[in-house]
Amino acid sequence: MIPKQAPTPGNFAVLDYYDGNTVTALWNYAQRFAMSDNSYSTGFGPSTPGAFEVVAGNTFGATCGADFPLMSPACTGFPAPGGPAVAQGPGTVIEDPDPLYDACANPSPNDTKAAMGGRNVGDLLNGKGVTWGWFQGGFKPTSHTPTGTPVCDSRHYNIGAGTQNDGQPCTLTTAPPNLKPFCQVDYSPHHQPFEYWPQTANTQHLPPTSVAAVGHQDQANHQYDLSDFWAAADHGNLPSVSYLKASRFQDAHPGNSDPLDEQTFLVNTINQLQRLDSWESTAVVILYDDSDGWYDHQMSPILNQSQTSLDALTSAGLCGSNAARVPNGQQARCGLGPRQPLLVVSPFARSHAVDHSLTDQSWVVRFIEDNWKLGRIEGGSFDARAGSLGGLFDFNRPRSDRLILDPTTGLRVAGQQDN
Repeated sequence: MIPKQAPTPGNFAVLDYYDGNTVTALWNYAQRFAMSDNSYSTGFGPSTPGAFEVVAGNTFGATCGADFPLMSPACTGFPAPGGPAVAQGPGTVIEDPDPLYDACANPSPNDTKAAMGGRNVGDLLNGKGVTWGWFQGGFKPTSHTPTGTPVCDSRHYNIGAGTQNDGQPCTLTTAPPNLKPFCQVDYSPHHQPFEYWPQTANTQHLPPTSVAAVGHQDQANHQYDLSDFWAAADHGNLPSVSYLKASRFQDAHPGNSDPLDEQTFLVNTINQLQRLDSWESTAVVILYDDSDGWYDHQMSPILNQSQTSLDALTSAGLCGSNAARVPNGQQARCGLGPRQPLLVVSPFARSHAVDHSLTDQSWVVRFIEDNWKLGRIEGGSFDARAGSLGGLFDFNRPRSDRLILDPTTGLRVAGQQDN
């Protein structure tokens, strides 16, 4: 497994291998619950396109700042206010631009921004009155500028700073020089997909009007800090659909995190969810927006083709030569991409199961649509042809046991009582 980033000061890994002896929690979840061995990213990454796939099933529709067409207009007027849905634009996003509708995005005019038109799954959930939210570490502002612009600058040490510092708050001002590379800002704007669509953005990072309002329509517009998720959990009103995104120091991305940091986040999250009364009706799905440079040996099936100057998979300018296989006529959507982990931890997960059904990131949208009878996004979304997760679930025989793990070792907690 090779990180996609070249070594830099404080980022010394050039070759790492992680298995059940190190990321033990993922191994134990897979052993006890259900996993897939045939699930892929919808495209070839990086993070922003993958995040789009899990909320819209589409990377096409950019109204500005897109990577394709290459002449797509640059986004202006940053930070832009949110607003109603607009028609899809002509561009496809294939890189990691920051969201135009996010005041905590990089303020530099030289930093690429993008905005999306069309619909995402949030529109469908709103249309049916289903509670939902995206919860991300560091979304809550730490301060505001004199003009009222939010500043999202909370930071934590990752495990590279040593176990005694891992997860502790830090600042670049107070961190010792040798630990500054491991003091990571929590919020990553280009990991927050709903901020690219005007109708689902919370441009000013406003908090919910109350704990009871989490998941409902108010000034937060369904976009929250991770702390809001746990406040809602403690209040007994978790949304029906919740996306949880770790802070950067725990998101496992090479360069700012580590799979062991990720293990801490996952285990603490799942342990706490299992202790809630609502666990009996909960399903946790663990998946990724991108391979993040951790490569898999299995070549993906190329279901969607593309023929642009940006493509080079099968030859220069090509990801397959059949124009009829360009999805909805929308170029630069070549895929499927690398194989990725997919696990389900739930009372409804099949026991000790490995599912071989072909799926990709867009199944997330399809699963939500089918479960709440929302209809389809359309506009070229892959939701319509996404694979099923049926092989990972058994809704007829819910289980009552819990699996509480140690977040550091990933091992089962001694003396744990199943119930």
